[in-house]
Amino acid sequence: MNWKFWKKDTIKPKKKKGALREWGDAIIFAVIAATLIRTLFIEAYVIPSGSMESSLLIGDYLFVSKVNYGARMPITPVAIPFMHHTIPYTNSKAYWDGIQLPYYRLPGFSDIKKGDIVVFNQPMEADSPYFRPVDKRENIIKRCQGTPGDTLSLVNAQVYINGKPEITAPRGEMAYVVKTDGSQINPQLINELHLTDIGIIDSTTFKTNTTVESAKALRAYSNIKSVTADIATKGIADDLNPVYPGKYPRYKNTPNFPHYTWNIDNFGPIIIPKKGWTVKLDSLTFPVYGRAIEIYEHNKVKVVGHDIYINDKKADTYTFKLNYYWMMGDNRHNSEDSRYWGFLPEDHVVGKALFTWMSVDSTASFVNRIRWNRLFRGIH
Repeated sequence: MNWKFWKKDTIKPKKKKGALREWGDAIIFAVIAATLIRTLFIEAYVIPSGSMESSLLIGDYLFVSKVNYGARMPITPVAIPFMHHTIPYTNSKAYWDGIQLPYYRLPGFSDIKKGDIVVFNQPMEADSPYFRPVDKRENIIKRCQGTPGDTLSLVNAQVYINGKPEITAPRGEMAYVVKTDGSQINPQLINELHLTDIGIIDSTTFKTNTTVESAKALRAYSNIKSVTADIATKGIADDLNPVYPGKYPRYKNTPNFPHYTWNIDNFGPIIIPKKGWTVKLDSLTFPVYGRAIEIYEHNKVKVVGHDIYINDKKADTYTFKLNYYWMMGDNRHNSEDSRYWGFLPEDHVVGKALFTWMSVDSTASFVNRIRWNRLFRGIH
């Protein structure tokens, strides 16, 4: 007997997908694939400010590797795809912070090294008015100057690590005071030497940001009398431009809070925390490390008289749970960096900048807007 006759009636032909459903499936697949690529492998980034000039320019479009240091797993997983922290043209959050996952990073090819250009989340957005989760804080880019366990100091704008001078970025900028014979500077020369942030002091003097090479070239012109690096005086704090930890005096109520005489060019020495390192807490060290202990390592911190309490227990030492880094912009006098906000926790690291794939000068004419010489250029 033929027992297979019933299959002809019970098996229905596969229904063909409609065009709308096919488009929907394709879009969902593309969103998932792109999200995985951006999370685990590589992501595009654009330079928004001049803090890294002339190493990187405003309008440079970069690719940032997530695999070099290991991809950080999402901490705030519920979010609108391809949006960072805010829905465009609104003040609404593009994420839901009701679920917060623990920090975890996949193994990478290497650790962060001094000299690496790193994209990371802005640590100060943990504070008011943002209170954003770690992975939803604004992305910024700086060069690593110090790694966990290093003793860092600045002496007359030169970075020293463990007592030895660190290599300065060859295309980095700083402020110079230029004295002339009173004649005007050729606008073409301003563009050629990349003189930026020009500020007139008087009829014969102006201040500008530029590279060491450009400053040297400027000195060769007959109408230039002198070009001098504008370096803050050692041992004198600038109350109009305070640096860490005085800029954010979270623990000013600490008894015997020290009077720091640090400034943007003369700073430290300061030890960068390393995972497992134990620091003695007193009136000198607590203002420097208190922020990391409380904000980045999520402890309850309180100062009562001369005593420091961590998680309601009196403490005279603290052992760090994370590694920290010291980040600075190559444009030393036009960069909000670790000199102002302190240490960068490892859980804020996004990735390593690899190369520029496009560069657009929004101030140039339409014909000259693309900087062709910066396309597919490695970052050093």
